Amino acid sequence: MSTSSDEGTRTTSSTTNEKRYKGIRCRRWGKWVSEIRVPGSQERLWLGTYSTPEGAAMAHDVACYSLRGGVSLHKLNFPSMLPPTARTDLSPRSIQKAASDAGMAMDARFITSRETAPNNEALNVSVDDYL
Repeated sequence: MSTSSDEGTRTTSSTTNEKRYKGIRCRRWGKWVSEIRVPGSQERLWLGTYSTPEGAAMAHDVACYSLRGGVSLHKLNFPSMLPPTARTDLSPRSIQKAASDAGMAMDARFITSRETAPNNEALNVSVDDYL
């Protein structure tokens, strides 16, 4: 009995780890996706599919800031890492492009750091380096 309880705990903590970033979700096959609702409407902007949760979270941050402005800073995953492409005067199509570019840059950085960092040491990541 205690074994199934332990397994349930592991499943719960695994799910919690996947939910640590706002505005993203994991597909069954392991890719991470992000989308955001346009304020004041039923419309959603698709922000893309990413290899890492950090990439999807960065795309969400850029779109959230672009749609809601400075009042959204407390809702962002990486508020200190917003790239210069995150502006509040963009069209929905431009928001998608800026979010996708930032998410892909973050993906590239995290994938590269996983391949090159010994013992999976944490790295300081700046999206500005890639945009």
